[in-house]
Amino acid sequence: MKRIVFSDVDGTLLNSRQEITPLTERAIKALKEKGIPFAITSARSPSGIYPILNEYGFNCPIISYSGALILDENRKVLYHRGMKKSEAKSLLEYMEDCRMDLSWCVYSLDEWIVKDKSDPRIIHEENEVKAQAMQGTVDSAANDEINKILCICGPGKIWEIESKLKEKFPQYSIVKSSDILLEIMESGITKETAVRTLCSLWDIPLSNAAAFGDNYNDVEMLEAVGSGILMGNAPEELKKRIPMQTEDNEHDGIYAALVKMGWIEADGKEKTAEKK
Repeated sequence: MKRIVFSDVDGTLLNSRQEITPLTERAIKALKEKGIPFAITSARSPSGIYPILNEYGFNCPIISYSGALILDENRKVLYHRGMKKSEAKSLLEYMEDCRMDLSWCVYSLDEWIVKDKSDPRIIHEENEVKAQAMQGTVDSAANDEINKILCICGPGKIWEIESKLKEKFPQYSIVKSSDILLEIMESGITKETAVRTLCSLWDIPLSNAAAFGDNYNDVEMLEAVGSGILMGNAPEELKKRIPMQTEDNEHDGIYAALVKMGWIEADGKEKTAEKK
C-alpha cells in the first residue's frame, strides 16, 4: 500500500526555536525506512527550506510557495505555476498607493526580491528562514513567472489588508499563513492542489495520505487527505473545524500522531518495509 506524509514547516515541523525535535527527526527517518515519502509543504521558498534539510541531513520532495512550485527529492521541478510580472506590479502598486502597513517580498522560482533589504521586517524574515533576499523590483526577476508575493503586515493589520486585497483582486489566491504573513498566488494555487498533484504524479490515493499543519493556509490540505492532523498550537478557530489533532510543535506532535496511527513504532524500529 502506497502512503505519503505531508508536513507544513513553521509551527509544525519546526518548534519555536526553528528546530526539528529529536523525536520528530526520528519519525522522518522511520518513515524513510518504511519507504513512505515525507514531503515538506510550505509557503517558504526552496532556499528557505534547504537549510533545514542540510542541517538535519535528509532530502525529501518540496512543495514550495504553498503549491506554486513542486520539486522532487533531487530538486528537479515537477510542477510550477505563477502570475505574470505585469500582474505582480499591479498588486504592489495598489499596496503602495493605499499606503498599506506591510513589507512585500516577490518570489520567482528560487529568487527572493524585496524593496529594501534594510527593512527590519525583511531582516527578521531572513533570520527566520536562514536565507538572503535580493533588493530590487519585480523586473529584477530572471524568470517571467512570479510564483508568490508575501506581505509581512504590521501588528493587527493583516485582516484589513487581506479584506482589501481580496476585494480588489478576487482572481488570486490570498491566504494568511500567520498573524502577520499574507500569501498571494495565482488563482487555484493552494497546498491542497499541490498535494493532489503530487499524489496523482506518484499514483498515491489521497485516502492514503497524511498531512500536518497549524494555520489557515493548511486547512484545505488537511481536509483533502485521508488523515489531516492539526497541531496543538493551531488557532482555536481551526480546532473547531479539524477533528484530528495532535500535540503542539514543542512536544513532538508529528511523531505522536504517526505513532498513534500506527505508521511508525514508538521505539522507531520498523518491522517491515513498505511496499511501493
